[in-house]
Amino acid sequence: MAKYDRSKGLTLFDEVYCKDLGTLPPAGSSRFIDYMLETLFAELWADETLSIRDRRLLLIGAIASQGDDTTMRIQLRSALKRGELKKEQLEAMAVFLTQYVGYPKGSALFRIVNEVLATPAEK
Repeated sequence: MAKYDRSKGLTLFDEVYCKDLGTLPPAGSSRFIDYMLETLFAELWADETLSIRDRRLLLIGAIASQGDDTTMRIQLRSALKRGELKKEQLEAMAVFLTQYVGYPKGSALFRIVNEVLATPAEK
């Protein structure tokens, strides 16, 4: 019996990212993807102590502090698509986080928020 459940992780990965990140390689072809699905998603994201929305908010704060535009776009689009955050909340979040991550990173976050809001989210 496997220690971790890859299929559970894949299901949650698809839920968290609305199946927008493409098809992942099959089990056994990428140790990185297998481990990510088996531990990060099947265990950590699946833990019901925090909701997906709670985890996403924490992740958005961490990503803002790192200045990772690509990952931020993914998180914001998924949050909108899943109904976890609304337009006004994304804008307020950008203003709030700027005070903690600084204006250069906050300005990038504000730009990304506006880009994401300008692109209609498919449901």
